[in-house]
Amino acid sequence: MTGTRITDAQLVTLVALRWLIGWHLMYEGVAKLLNPYWTSAGYLAASNGPLSGLYVWLASNPTRLSAVDWLNKWGLVIIGLALILGLFTHWATLAGMALLALYYLGNIPFIGTQSPIPTEGSYLIVNKTLVELAALTVLLVFPTAKTIGLDRWIGRRGEAQ
Repeated sequence: MTGTRITDAQLVTLVALRWLIGWHLMYEGVAKLLNPYWTSAGYLAASNGPLSGLYVWLASNPTRLSAVDWLNKWGLVIIGLALILGLFTHWATLAGMALLALYYLGNIPFIGTQSPIPTEGSYLIVNKTLVELAALTVLLVFPTAKTIGLDRWIGRRGEAQ
């Protein structure tokens, strides 16, 4: 399968997926930045996933919690913008995958576990966070920003030297 070129329709669809995920992440970050009362304390303290010990520890100290909140807000904004612009897309995709994995591992939806955090519905293992993480995995293996994105010019500049 090496050397197989994706079609223009496939490229446009993948770029649209990259933009949509980028918009979602950026919007979530901006919404958190604009809300002076937002904090991840409740999410971290209510964690029931495999990293719950770490999350509860992070939430238990105001300095650590402040750092987590800052990284979360700005991470979402920067990752989202990078995906939208197609700038450093490989790294933005990896960072987005890591962030979404941390969200997912905080509260994996299993039978009999009820998160005190309101959700959009009932899930069993697969939720929107896991789906978005899988979509980023697709974007990692089908990089589009070297064709449609600012990475196109960064790559060319490096080739000219």
